Amino acid sequence: MKALPVEPTNAPVAIGSRIRAARQSQRMTIEQVADATGLTKGFLSRVERDLTSPSVASLVTLCQVLSIAIGDLFAVPETSLTRAAEAPRISLGGEGIVEKLLTARSERRLQVLQADIAPHGRGESELYAVDCDVDVLHVVRGTLTLIMTNEQYTLNAGDTLSFPGREPHTWINPTDEPATVLWILVPAASR
Repeated sequence: MKALPVEPTNAPVAIGSRIRAARQSQRMTIEQVADATGLTKGFLSRVERDLTSPSVASLVTLCQVLSIAIGDLFAVPETSLTRAAEAPRISLGGEGIVEKLLTARSERRLQVLQADIAPHGRGESELYAVDCDVDVLHVVRGTLTLIMTNEQYTLNAGDTLSFPGREPHTWINPTDEPATVLWILVPAASR
C-alpha cells in the first residue's frame, strides 16, 4: 500500500497550556516539577507559555512526572456545538412546554435541556423521576414551582435548585407569564 505524502508544517504546536493544566491538576508548583525533572523553573515557565519547545527527551520526562500521555498534549479536543435555532426538539411530557436538547445526543457525561413553558404550563400530573444522579434546575426567566414528595420550591429568574435525579418530582409555572428553564442532568439520562 502506498503511503500518502504528508506536507511538513512549520506551524508551532501550542502544548504549554495543557502542560500547565496537567501540572496544576497534580497540584504541583513549577519548582516541584523542576526538581523532579531536572529542568529549570525558567525553562518550564517558557514551555508553559509556548515561548520555547522542549526536546523529545525533556517532553518524555515532563509527561512521566505529570502522569500524562504525550499523545494527550497533541490530541484535538472533542467538541460539539448546538446552535439554539437548530437544537432538536424533544418531549418529556407535560402541558404547555417546548423542550430542546442543547447538548449532543451522543454526550453521556451530562445533558442540558431548555424548556420554554407557557403560562400555567405543567409537568406530568403524577410525580416522576429521571434516571440520573443529579438533576439541576435553573430558571432563566419567569417562575417555576418544583413539587417533590414532601416539599415544593418556587424559583424565580436566576435561581438554581439541585436535587437527586431519581427523586420523584413534577413542576408547574404558577404565573400568567412564560418561563424558560434549563435542566442539567448528570450523567445524561439513560434512554
